[in-house]
Amino acid sequence: MIPLKIGERIKTRRKELKMSVDELANKLGKNRATIYRYESNEIENMPLEIVKPLALALKVTPAYLMGWEDEEENDNSIIKEETPTYNFYPQSISAGLPLRVDGVTEANKIEVPDSVLGKWAGHNDLFMMRVNGESMNKVIPDKSLIAVKPLELHQIKSGDIVVYSDNGDYSVKRIYQDNDKIIFRPDSHDSSFYDYITSVENSNLVIHGKVVVYIVELD
Repeated sequence: MIPLKIGERIKTRRKELKMSVDELANKLGKNRATIYRYESNEIENMPLEIVKPLALALKVTPAYLMGWEDEEENDNSIIKEETPTYNFYPQSISAGLPLRVDGVTEANKIEVPDSVLGKWAGHNDLFMMRVNGESMNKVIPDKSLIAVKPLELHQIKSGDIVVYSDNGDYSVKRIYQDNDKIIFRPDSHDSSFYDYITSVENSNLVIHGKVVVYIVELD
């Protein structure tokens, strides 16, 4: 069997990770043309200062990329990383009218692969919650797991989906701001749900963050 050249190993490993050329380029701070040059073996005798960050991004050893060891012969050539963990609050959050949730202070830990979180992977401040209700079912089905990125009100755009609480009552809705009014709007196939309106002066209102990912468990 003819051993793979370094460019072929880079390309093969990138595809194994389901990583695009642009994603690899971003990890390395390069442009996509440079990655294509690496993969086409245009750069002969690639220096170690290039190989090391490539190996790190591709989760292999530099020796594997250089062809000094083979994946089939040495399991240590592939760097197996632990699945990242995030804070998980086991209480379900209402996707209806704000619902009081007691004890949303103590978090468990939940493992979520980077492939699920996409561009939000590695954001250690993300936290996970479960949605209960149908008021957001056009977007987030009942019982979905949501990943929430803590943000302040000025960082959130109209139409974003947020987790908020008002005097300790929690809910998930789309947010809109109209002058001094803050409107929390359902996004449901059920027309019986309606807006929840409050004021920017409401001292009991807390925006806990923006929903950036939701995960549906199929029956």
